[in-house]
Amino acid sequence: MATAEHPLPARQNPRGAGKAEGFATPKQDTRPQCARILPKRVLPIIFLPGIMGSNLRMSAQRQEELRLKDNIAWRPDILGTRNIRKHSQLSPGERQLRLDPLQTTVDIYDPAGAPDVSGDERHENVELDDSFNSPLLMDDPPTAKNRRTAVQKARERGWGEVFFKSYGELLQHLESRLNNTFSEGKVRQEWRDVVGVDPRAWNPDPKLPQQVLTEDELKKVATGCWFAVYAFGYNWLQSNGDSAKIIAQRINKVIDDLNGSGYQCKQVIVVTHSMGGLVGRALVHPAYGNLQDKVLGIVHGVMPAIGAPAAYKRMRAGFEDPGMLSGPQESLAAKVAGNYGDEVTAVLANAPGALQLLPTESYGNGWLRVRHKGRDLETWPKQGDPYREIYKLRGKWYSLFREDWINPSGYTPKQGGGTFERTCGYLDKVQQFHRTIASTYHHSSYAHYGADRARHSFGEVVWDIRNCTDPGGWQNWPVVRDSRQGKLEFAARDANGVNNIGSLPYNDSAPEPMHATILPPSAPGDQTVPVRSADHQLHSGTFKGVFRQAGYEHQSSYKDPRAIASTLYSIVRIAQNASWTC
Repeated sequence: MATAEHPLPARQNPRGAGKAEGFATPKQDTRPQCARILPKRVLPIIFLPGIMGSNLRMSAQRQEELRLKDNIAWRPDILGTRNIRKHSQLSPGERQLRLDPLQTTVDIYDPAGAPDVSGDERHENVELDDSFNSPLLMDDPPTAKNRRTAVQKARERGWGEVFFKSYGELLQHLESRLNNTFSEGKVRQEWRDVVGVDPRAWNPDPKLPQQVLTEDELKKVATGCWFAVYAFGYNWLQSNGDSAKIIAQRINKVIDDLNGSGYQCKQVIVVTHSMGGLVGRALVHPAYGNLQDKVLGIVHGVMPAIGAPAAYKRMRAGFEDPGMLSGPQESLAAKVAGNYGDEVTAVLANAPGALQLLPTESYGNGWLRVRHKGRDLETWPKQGDPYREIYKLRGKWYSLFREDWINPSGYTPKQGGGTFERTCGYLDKVQQFHRTIASTYHHSSYAHYGADRARHSFGEVVWDIRNCTDPGGWQNWPVVRDSRQGKLEFAARDANGVNNIGSLPYNDSAPEPMHATILPPSAPGDQTVPVRSADHQLHSGTFKGVFRQAGYEHQSSYKDPRAIASTLYSIVRIAQNASWTC
């Protein structure tokens, strides 16, 4: 194939037939056409994105209610100067209704569908690099019947279902490199960042030392096998347990279709990002996906294994901008997701999947703090139950939920509107989900994540009380002003220490009133997931390899060369355990 002037796409044929389709050329064109015949063995790679990484569309009913021209609920790839202002200015009520788990589904590609709904026009976010080279994803010959382009084939694999500007680089790396390993008997140059490299270059934890991957090992894995890379979006608003059930059905269909076509496909390898790791763990649990025998192994990237306090912070103070170093698209996505607490609460308080990112019982005690002059006045949880001690706490200024932020749409419960009681019902199910998968990791798991001291994350959330001599009675102080970005101002108190809301003057030149502010993050991590959560994978005793890395921000982790190299390495190590009958 390396010497072919006209490479032909490798085809998946009925009954696994070894055939190819060429095309006529002018007489003067004497260049050979070279076909690559797919072997019988196939080991699909299934990628699961993180929260807000799957494109969602809303129901026709909700679209009509909102009088919208299209049914796009969430699609970060279309953000830019043209759309950012419109989306960032959505009211909390509009956000709640657009991102309703009961009125949204994954926007799956359907080449036969209406172009503005699920066809090529909607999935134009998939753009392949000029350097991309996969024998499986090539344009069909110009004379082929029902001709498909490489981009259309990628869309059929689900690549358009996900945040492509964030994940497209990874998908192309996996597809092109796993299906182009050797040329003329020698390992291709692209693999030189993995093959023969000391894995210490990617920072494996010393307790799980990794061996150098040799050319012979790669050759044994790649010879006689092909690796189709899929991206499966999921509704990140609904429970990750429900998403796991749907993903399991899709994986079963991939396996059944390949076997029905005459190929041998027994298992898949799953690669995850962030929240996708929770879906992946549920995927192999009998209570949810029940796919433990059909998943050969899982590679987890930047997973909040036991939750992240950032979920609390965001519902009180909005999303953090990860900064331009992570890429402008990630920054825009954070802005559109909600710069203010009321914008975020309107969505996340009504979304079981998002609530599952809160710290679990396994996270431990004392991660929520109220502090005055460097001294803790109180910390929670105390008894290992954040659901009761923090999440369902009512009427306190440090509660997770401001109840007036939960249902800004004004919809009644019968119409699908949120209530504090409904959110508490979701939290009961969140707790059950957390407990069910608490110790669930695939027996052949690998992980990489940020353990970067320069990428501060919320390992704890600290409310710091300022401009106050005596904090007596702080638990019941009434709030007179909420910045919605982590600063609360309290009522002034008279000489007897009595709150006096009516006497609170406010002007720019007045002394700053008594207030509490959420302190900046200080824990090592990746700016979102603290190492305290990610390290649960290392301490589980289940993983075959754990790479504790530095240098990248959470959402853009799969753009980092070390994250990609350790992922490829992990995939090959998992694939070594595959067994075949032919």
